Amino acid sequence: MSHIEWIAAAFVLTNVALVALRSVWNYPFALIAVTLYAFVFFEAKLYSDMLLQGFFFALNLYGWAAWIGARDDAGVPVRWMTARARRGWAVATIAAWAGWSFAMDRATDAVAPWIDGAIAMLSVTAQWLLARRHVESWFVWIVVDLIAVPLFASRGLYATSAVYVVLLGLSIDGLIQWRRAAATGRVAI
Repeated sequence: MSHIEWIAAAFVLTNVALVALRSVWNYPFALIAVTLYAFVFFEAKLYSDMLLQGFFFALNLYGWAAWIGARDDAGVPVRWMTARARRGWAVATIAAWAGWSFAMDRATDAVAPWIDGAIAMLSVTAQWLLARRHVESWFVWIVVDLIAVPLFASRGLYATSAVYVVLLGLSIDGLIQWRRAAATGRVAI
């Protein structure tokens, strides 16, 4: 466990706690966390997760701008997706996982290309839905956390694995908070 991993873990925990509270100030913490985690995952040969950090960086910039534009006195409004949108995202995520994981399995020396690929593609979906302020993002984050804990522990990334245990709790709390917030004015896309 490196010092960078511990620092990244602290930033990601702060980030997710602020997201659950619907605070736009989560984004500076996210940008620092994903930058540090890119180095951590490279060292662990988890290349899907390493590359994912670059995507997260760009999507966090987008999310920050989107949340600032949507903010009101009560915070950032959240909403539910339509059933059709949910199905579309599920199909797209599964297709992206299969394609990405196959490529990582064939083209790299990744240690767990299919599991790592699942985490990466589910995280892409969750982060995009989060930036768009959809309650369903928390369900996807919960699945990511459940898959990530054993993978990261198996690679000796114990601090990161522990962070994902805490993130699981924060994701459950985020889901509860966002469901309550969405209930005050459910808006479908």
